[in-house]
Amino acid sequence: MTDASTPPPTSGISAAPAGALTGRKVLLRDRLPVISQLRRSVGLQRTMLVIGLVIMAVFLLVAIFAPLIAPYSFAQQSANGVKFGTQQPPSSLNLLGTTVSGFDVWSRVIWGAQTALLVIVCAIAFSIFLGIFLGLVGGYFGGWLDRILVVVCDAIYALPSLLLAIVMSIVITKGQSTLWGGILATALSITVVFVPQYFRVIRAEVVRVKTEPFVESARVIGVPTGRILVRHVLRNSTRSLPVVITLNASEALLTLAGLGFLGFGIEATAAAEWGYDLNRAVADVTSGIWWTAIPPGIAIVLVVLGITLMGESINDLSDPRLRTRRRAKEAS
Repeated sequence: MTDASTPPPTSGISAAPAGALTGRKVLLRDRLPVISQLRRSVGLQRTMLVIGLVIMAVFLLVAIFAPLIAPYSFAQQSANGVKFGTQQPPSSLNLLGTTVSGFDVWSRVIWGAQTALLVIVCAIAFSIFLGIFLGLVGGYFGGWLDRILVVVCDAIYALPSLLLAIVMSIVITKGQSTLWGGILATALSITVVFVPQYFRVIRAEVVRVKTEPFVESARVIGVPTGRILVRHVLRNSTRSLPVVITLNASEALLTLAGLGFLGFGIEATAAAEWGYDLNRAVADVTSGIWWTAIPPGIAIVLVVLGITLMGESINDLSDPRLRTRRRAKEAS
């Protein structure tokens, strides 16, 4: 029956896009990395995530705007013709005192954030690129190539990351620890050690996704292999990467600090690095000079704490069992 009282079919169709559009907006908002986790988190999970985000936001702002925030350069030893002096206590000229080399402690802590950020970004970028590529190729094609990659990755797990970082630092920098030489040495050592983690995560997801009906359908209709890998397989195989990335970020910072503390890091005149400053401040602690060791040590602890809190909360939110418990608790 089609009379005037019956709405035409086009009216129902025209009303659908509005609801669909609203649904799409909500889904897009819920998909944003930080917003979605904040919306889904409650209680301790939200507290951990908020604290981690605040710490990391401060770290990023300090690292990006270090030239504007720091009162002096990382290797500056005087200002307005006045020498800072060595191991001077905190004063109006040097807010956190000076180091044994006569550098301003507060300025080196701020500039050290920039060095740490560069190492974290480079290490994660290299690891993600190689790990995803190898996991995608090995998991999709299988065969002898996949077996070789699995054996090589298992062998790399036996290598101590810090020892490998020391060797890579010596090989790359050849005893001259410049800014980019030290960053590259640390980033490559982290890359070699953590590529197996990305490889295993992506490979496991690719092995599962490649048997899905939509991938089989793409093969049947003749879609090129490269397009299948990028558009269908890769897009559905990266859900677990945020947790691995946070682990790599904290490990990259600790490896950089370990290299600097052992004397294989970046020289003080090339860049500010927290591990190197801790190494130079070891003798000061026994003399009652606290201001050269505590600031860089606190900086390392806070950044690692912020990354760890973010990683733990993201891991909890990505675990279906924990989400089920949370929903059951809210229902009760």
